[in-house]
Amino acid sequence: MQLDTVFTKEKLGELFPASKTDEFFDALYGEAESGAYDIELAFIAATGDTLEFAFHLNQRNGACLACNLTYGLPQVFMRHPIINVKGVVDEIAAAAGKEAVSFELGRTQEESCARHSIPLLVKIS
Repeated sequence: MQLDTVFTKEKLGELFPASKTDEFFDALYGEAESGAYDIELAFIAATGDTLEFAFHLNQRNGACLACNLTYGLPQVFMRHPIINVKGVVDEIAAAAGKEAVSFELGRTQEESCARHSIPLLVKIS
């Protein structure tokens, strides 16, 4: 199975809808407009029993995507019920026709001043 044909932009949008960004910021700040970025799930690669994804944090117009806003996010994402990393991982594995064995969020990476990413590695069987 070619996983790049499974994890299309449309499928990724189903697994992690754009609306989750506003729900996340509404829960954190009491209003969605206070968020500095939009969160998008991206498929990076599949190697053996590991699927590599990333949560891309894309700067919103007129906002500042400062490192201090994003570096603690892996721990926040791991626990936050709206982001629901475990649920996303289970849906990823199901879409691949597999079961998730384990997963981990990596450290925030600064790709540019307008985009930061949080790697998500999913081990499947």
